[in-house]
Amino acid sequence: MNRRLAANVLLTPVIPPADSIAELERLGDEIAELSAHLEAATARLLGLIREFDAREGWNNGFKSCAHWLSWRIGLDLGAAREKVRVARALGTLPLLARALAHGELSYAKVRALTRVATPATENRLLGVGCAGTAEHVERIVRGWRRVDLKAEARESAARHRSRALHVYRNADGMVTVRGRLEPEVGELLLQALNAAREALYQRTHRACADTNVRDVSAETPGFEQQQADALALLAETALHHGVDPGTPGERYQVIVHVDAPALADPEASGQSALESGEHVSAETSRRLACDASRVVMRHARGGRVVEASARTRTIPPALRRALQHRDGGCRFPGCGVRFGQGHHIHHWAQGGPTKLSNLAMLCRRHHRAVHEEGYRVVRGPNGELRFFRPDGQLLPDAPRPPRISADPVSSLRAVNKAEGLVLDARTSVPLWSGERLDVGYAIDVLHPLANGNERADLLDLDGDDQSGSACVR
Repeated sequence: MNRRLAANVLLTPVIPPADSIAELERLGDEIAELSAHLEAATARLLGLIREFDAREGWNNGFKSCAHWLSWRIGLDLGAAREKVRVARALGTLPLLARALAHGELSYAKVRALTRVATPATENRLLGVGCAGTAEHVERIVRGWRRVDLKAEARESAARHRSRALHVYRNADGMVTVRGRLEPEVGELLLQALNAAREALYQRTHRACADTNVRDVSAETPGFEQQQADALALLAETALHHGVDPGTPGERYQVIVHVDAPALADPEASGQSALESGEHVSAETSRRLACDASRVVMRHARGGRVVEASARTRTIPPALRRALQHRDGGCRFPGCGVRFGQGHHIHHWAQGGPTKLSNLAMLCRRHHRAVHEEGYRVVRGPNGELRFFRPDGQLLPDAPRPPRISADPVSSLRAVNKAEGLVLDARTSVPLWSGERLDVGYAIDVLHPLANGNERADLLDLDGDDQSGSACVR
């Protein structure tokens, strides 16, 4: 009897007083309204990111716009990449961009929709976002992508037959690489590049006739140049780790011949060339000589080698281990690549000592930036490293904190009001009335490549019961 009474007491709902219900409703409305304001602000943020990325404002020593965002505003690198992806996608999807800017769609919905939306399908998917919840949107997007994959599978055989790789040398010494890789092979290449965790390099324009120094931000390499640099780094890394153990390592060495005066002073006369005879700049030779094997040769007047020293490492292995342990990776502000090359702050060819206090770890990209692109690094009196841009400005280790008003919520509301936005607790409420979502039916109706059989294929998507009417008709 007592147990039954206790159960009845526990199951009896507790009804809060009317004034408490009204207060909770007010709090809920305030949350919904503020969320709509935040979505509108997120749309402006993504617009700024898109413009900043397009104008390559991040290219002042950073690897990408995502790396700059991670350093500047403290985003996780994965979240920063996703912000950049969505920002770029919205540049071609004006309807979704407008819905986010008006607080009608959440960033979570827009992020999911931009994975599959194209200008041709944007209007249909906008209806999905407005009608359903974020969970509905994610499930429709998964089903949409499954149809896309089925369409792609029909082309897989043709892709396999068209795979090819052509490598040939041009008359000017450049090597041309052309090819087509299957998706899984291309993914393997991308994974290898990601594992290397090295950066692509900034492009240096050819010197103008008047030798005026130009803005470094205008010298960003195009996508093709970045791909070429990344492939060179991948080949160098693979060969360094013995991709063909049965072949002597000497065969794979890149040998640079540089005269001592040119190595000590890039403006001095003297040769600086690869073993094949191709010319490289003296500053490139200085960069390579920072952390490489070194053989000193003495030549007679006619050019004949009369003496050659034993090969030695510029930075001995024990010192390199100590350098890696101390620096832990590239020391360039905002980089964080965990492995790299030893850089002589005062170059050994100019009398600089090869000791820990005169060394700094730099990734390949930033080593190039310091030697060939005008950046400078100095060690301060307390041992700290300071990096300077080509214009002489100091690169800070951490960004300056942003200015925040005393009442940021009111400021946000004022900005949105000035933009003509009328946002309230109902702005982002979906049209969904609580009915079950039939993903298969929705995909059959919405996807331009659906063949009418998708409902059976997608009926048990995610293992849920998908019976019932669709939320989008």
